[in-house]
Amino acid sequence: MMVSRVLSLLVISIMLLESTSCAQDARLSPTPQSASTLESKPRKTYADMIVGFAQLGAESEWRVANTKSIQETAVQLGVELRFSDAQQSQQKQIEAVRKLIMQKVDVIGISPIVETGWEEVFQEAKAAGIPIIMVDRRADVPEDLYMTILGSDFLEEGQKAGRVMMELTNGKANIVELVGTLGSAPANGRYKGFRESLARYPEMRIIDSVSGDFTRARGKEVMKTFLYKHGNSITAVFAHNDDMAVGAIDAIKEYGLKPGVEIKIVSVDAAKGAFKAMIEGELNATIECNPLLGPQFFELALKVVNGEPVPKWVPSIEGIFYPNNAAEVLPTRKY
Repeated sequence: MMVSRVLSLLVISIMLLESTSCAQDARLSPTPQSASTLESKPRKTYADMIVGFAQLGAESEWRVANTKSIQETAVQLGVELRFSDAQQSQQKQIEAVRKLIMQKVDVIGISPIVETGWEEVFQEAKAAGIPIIMVDRRADVPEDLYMTILGSDFLEEGQKAGRVMMELTNGKANIVELVGTLGSAPANGRYKGFRESLARYPEMRIIDSVSGDFTRARGKEVMKTFLYKHGNSITAVFAHNDDMAVGAIDAIKEYGLKPGVEIKIVSVDAAKGAFKAMIEGELNATIECNPLLGPQFFELALKVVNGEPVPKWVPSIEGIFYPNNAAEVLPTRKY
C-alpha cells in the first residue's frame, strides 16, 4: 500500500509540473492579437498620401512661384494634393484648414498669412491626429501643435539687408522702409533684423516705415507718399520684397529721381523682376528668399506621416545678388 501511495504522489507531481510548463509556454507564446501588434505598420509612399495645403494667396512673384513648386512637385511624385488659395484672408485660410481636417487628409501644409490667431484651428488638427507643417511663414503657436517649419530665416534676411545698405551708403542714409503684410512672419523678421544691423550706425536713419502689403501696386502708392512727404531727403529704400521695390522704382522715376543712383534700393526675394531692375541699374541688391520649396515640403510630409523624426525648423540656404552679375544669373532663375 505504501508503494501504491508513493506512485500516486509521483503521478500527481508530474501532472502539476506539466500543467505549470504549459501555462508558462502559453504566457511566452504570442496570441494572434499580440502577434499582430508586433508586426510593423505599413509605410506610406508618396502615392499613398493625401496632402492638404492652405496657401495664403498670390500676392507676389514669389508666392506664385511657391505655389507652382508645390503643385508641380505633387504631380511629379504622384501625391494627391488638395490645394486652396485663401486670397489674402486669414478667415478663408482657417476655413480651408477645417475643411482639410474634415476630409481626413494625412498631413496639412500651410503658409500662415499672419503669425497670430492660429492656436484654435491647430488644436483641432492635433485632436484629429493630423500633423501640420508650416511652409515659408510661421504661426505663433506652441511647438506641440506643429511638426516642423520649412523656410527662410527672416531675421537674417533683414540683417543681411541692413549690412548691404550700410555698405552701399557708406554708413550714412535717410531710409524709407516698405514693410510687408503687417503681422506676417517675414515682415516681422525683416523689420527687426534690419534694425539690429543698423543699431551701431547712428547716421543710418529710418525716417519712415509703412506697409506695402508685399504688392507692386501698394509699394508704388506708399513710395509716392514717402516722396510727397520727404522729397529729396530720401537717400535709400528698404523693401521687404522685390514686388514692392519695383513699385517704388516706378514712383521714384515718375518723381524725377534716378532709382539705384540718387536713391539706393535693397529688397528681398531675388525674383526675376529684381534681376531685370538690377540690369537696368535701378536696384542695388536683392537678398534671396527661395520659394521653390515643393520637393523639401513633400519629403518632410512623407517622413512625418511615417512617424520619422524631423527638425523643428528646416532653413533654406540663400545668398545675396548684385547688379554686377545680374545679367549672367537671370537666365538661371526659375522664378
